[in-house]
Amino acid sequence: MQTEPKPLTSGSRWLRWDPHVHAPGTLFNDNFRGDWDGYLKALEESSPQISAIAVTDYYLLDTYKQLVEHKQSGRLPNCELLFPNVEIRFDVGTAKSWINAHLLVCPDDPDHLDELERFLASLSFKAFEDEFRCTPSDLRRLGKKAKPEIVDDRAALRHGAERFKVSFQELRDKYKQSQWARDNLIIAVAAKQNDGTAALQDGADEVLRQEIERFAHVIFASNPNQREFWLGRKGLSAASLVERYNGLKPCLHGSDAHQTSKAGAPDEKRYSWLKGSPTFDTLRQACIDPGGRAFIGEEPPPYGNSSEVIAQVDITNAPWLTTPSLELNPGLIAVIGARGSGKTALADILAAGCEARGNAITGHSFLVRAREHLQDAEVNITWCNGEAESSPLSQTTDDDFVYPRARYLSQQFVDELCSADGMTDGLLTEVERVIYESHSSTEREGAINFNDLREIKSERYREARRREEESLGSLSERINIEFEKRSLVPQLKAQVQEKDAMVARLTEDRSKLVAKGSESRLARLQALTTASEKIAGYVRHFKAQEQQVLLMQDEVGNIRRIVAPSDLREIQARHAASGLGSDEWGAFFRDYKGDVDAILSGMLLNARGNRDGWLGVPPAKQEDVEAPYIDDATDLDQCSLAQLQAEIARLQQLVSIDQETTKRFKELSTKITTESELLRASKEKLADHEGAAERLQSLLNERNNSYKRVFSALVAEERVLQELYSPIKALLESAQGTLNKLSFSVARTVDIDAWAEEGESLLNLSKKGPFRGRGTLREKVLESLNTPWLQGDEDTALAALKEFIKTYQEQLLEHSPVAASDLAEYRRWTKRLAQWLYGTDHISVRYAVNYDGIEIQKLSPGTRGIVLLLLYLSLDGNDSRPLIIDQPEENLDPKSIYNDLVPLFMAAKATRQVIMVTHNANLVVNTDADQIIIAECGPHVHGQLPPITYHSGGLEDRTIRERVCDILEGGETAFKERARRLRVRLSR
Repeated sequence: MQTEPKPLTSGSRWLRWDPHVHAPGTLFNDNFRGDWDGYLKALEESSPQISAIAVTDYYLLDTYKQLVEHKQSGRLPNCELLFPNVEIRFDVGTAKSWINAHLLVCPDDPDHLDELERFLASLSFKAFEDEFRCTPSDLRRLGKKAKPEIVDDRAALRHGAERFKVSFQELRDKYKQSQWARDNLIIAVAAKQNDGTAALQDGADEVLRQEIERFAHVIFASNPNQREFWLGRKGLSAASLVERYNGLKPCLHGSDAHQTSKAGAPDEKRYSWLKGSPTFDTLRQACIDPGGRAFIGEEPPPYGNSSEVIAQVDITNAPWLTTPSLELNPGLIAVIGARGSGKTALADILAAGCEARGNAITGHSFLVRAREHLQDAEVNITWCNGEAESSPLSQTTDDDFVYPRARYLSQQFVDELCSADGMTDGLLTEVERVIYESHSSTEREGAINFNDLREIKSERYREARRREEESLGSLSERINIEFEKRSLVPQLKAQVQEKDAMVARLTEDRSKLVAKGSESRLARLQALTTASEKIAGYVRHFKAQEQQVLLMQDEVGNIRRIVAPSDLREIQARHAASGLGSDEWGAFFRDYKGDVDAILSGMLLNARGNRDGWLGVPPAKQEDVEAPYIDDATDLDQCSLAQLQAEIARLQQLVSIDQETTKRFKELSTKITTESELLRASKEKLADHEGAAERLQSLLNERNNSYKRVFSALVAEERVLQELYSPIKALLESAQGTLNKLSFSVARTVDIDAWAEEGESLLNLSKKGPFRGRGTLREKVLESLNTPWLQGDEDTALAALKEFIKTYQEQLLEHSPVAASDLAEYRRWTKRLAQWLYGTDHISVRYAVNYDGIEIQKLSPGTRGIVLLLLYLSLDGNDSRPLIIDQPEENLDPKSIYNDLVPLFMAAKATRQVIMVTHNANLVVNTDADQIIIAECGPHVHGQLPPITYHSGGLEDRTIRERVCDILEGGETAFKERARRLRVRLSR
């Protein structure tokens, strides 16, 4: 008995079935004591509510007929399907038990009982040199033959039924020969030890057990391990089940009650749940898709969160809509119809109701094109938790502060993200958003998006690299200077020798100008000159110190006024999430540890005092040239420069005979002083240049270490980015099917071309040599440095660079565009060459998103669409809002739709509500859509919207299946392909 179906149903829902319920008057073990009222009440009050009941008895239909009468009289109001379950026993078994089978009968045909009785009558049992048919009269006859003393017909019927055994071979043959049986019977076998196929354990019985189970459509078993086995998830693969058992099979379990207290109450609350409407076709669909449509447990498989599942949509003030109210399924909803029938209109309306218009609503959207007809229309959304909200359809945008309660992927939105003109930033942004949301709130460290999180994670190492790269630049400059100093040592030595010889010659020349008897004065003059040079050095020292102290005071002031405040602002901006208050930030203001002002002021005062003290004040001029300014006993090293210069001038007048000689003496003395000063400076410079070799080695080591630290920072940044993508990578590595094709990679990239091009710009490529002509440098770089740069650690990278420099340094210098004799230009060129060699701007760390080994930037628009759907359907685990998609199959070939999209939708519908507008039969049928909404558009009236009507139901509804085949190209093929994919045939 089948209750009339409701129009506009919300499709396939998980409903509780009891496929094995005995009733008062059952032939064996009848402990109901005729209590029909108590029995019916137990079923009516059973919780969870039972929507379909298979009334069971051995060979007979009497209890089914009686229960149908009670149903027709108003009992079992919530049970919408009653159908017969004829329990039979096979003529095989063990010494202690027989194998039971069940004929589950479709009640749709009004003559189903007559046809069933005719089919049962075709089954026979031979005994007592007679043949008995499976009819009540022959069962009674068999009972009396087996036990002649039985007088009561009921007892004889019971005894005969107990003796009657059905030949498995005969049942299979009769089933195959009967069109009615093939169309209306579903065969179930028990898998239990006491009355099921599990009793056939001996080797001789193994083949027979396998044949019985192969013949069956349904397995009566409640053990979870049994269900996993028959779904190809445990013990045998799906392919092996097809080969050995003719396909996957649903497991069902009933209360098998023989007393009122057990009616509708299976042990351990192992209830049977079928997804669909309460029709026999739902059972057929469960045989086609046992994994998706049959379940045993206390509760059915869960849907999404009740606050994130749309229960109903109502559109008001929309006279053009003939079905303004729709109940929605919590699983996968497919909206189909001819072009222009109103499919996208429904998607737009649902998005508006969920305030999910966003970027998905464009000029091509229904809400925009029909705006003038939607001024008063409103959409009301009711969620499964009872919450309701409304939104005007005339509004085409959402406020920025509103959080959309669904995600809408309109066709235009997907096209924009996956355009053929090259991937826009939008798709990459979506990828990064999913990566960001895969991290827990704790792991996000206060970041509000992926870029922030990446910056937080990698900033330390990027800053370290930046500092080291700056250091490399300055070190290369200093090394270049030291190289030049070292090269100038021979020249400076020659200068010193020349100056030394010149001073000696000038001194000798001056001695010849001294008058006889003035030798002592000349010796005194020489002592005074030596002391003067020494004191002049003191003066120079303190003047230089004064200048340096003044510069330091300026630098201190600059740091306090400009540098330190700027640094503090930068550090506050970089570490705004640190939680430091304004007072605490004050402690980070960069200042000097001690009282530098007092130190510098003291040093300035001391330098000026010493400078002035050693400089001295010129003494008053004396009329008597014989009167000395400095006594012979005075320590010349303690005299001021002014005193010494005055005494030198006095003696210079006395050592010569005439005025002309005196003049020449002074000139020579001045020249000696000048050249002596130059000699001193040359010796200092020579000492500095001779120290270049030692300093150079230290600087070279420092530059090498700095280069290594750049690569250490690169390696650390790689590691941090690997950790950043680890949650998604872990999911992908454990995934199967389409999701397994997606991958994330983090690696270094090296722009060899840019580095080689920069190097070639520094060389004269027209000169003869190993780097003559463009491209030769690139070849050598590619051969020597590319792999270490790409894959090596800091030691490997440095070793490769040092070997490259050792091998090619001389050749590089040979290709200098500047003559070595042009010291200034050559120095500038070698500096640039060194900075290029040790430069690392061409090396970076980047991540790539790949699909099937190809970067998404290089994918076709259709395949990019698959990546986008992978994000929303599989990877975006934190988003459980309804997903509304308009034509996800656009730009995809049939194979990609079947192989890639179908598994995605099947997996997604288990965790969230998915509403899909589609023209593709595979996306409707092979995803086993839970609800089909068919859009129809009436004739267009000028100045008005055409009338739109929606029809709704599930795939278990024959009418819906027929409409799918009529509307969608390849619909019938898709249904056949679904059966092939699920490896099942209803015909046995």
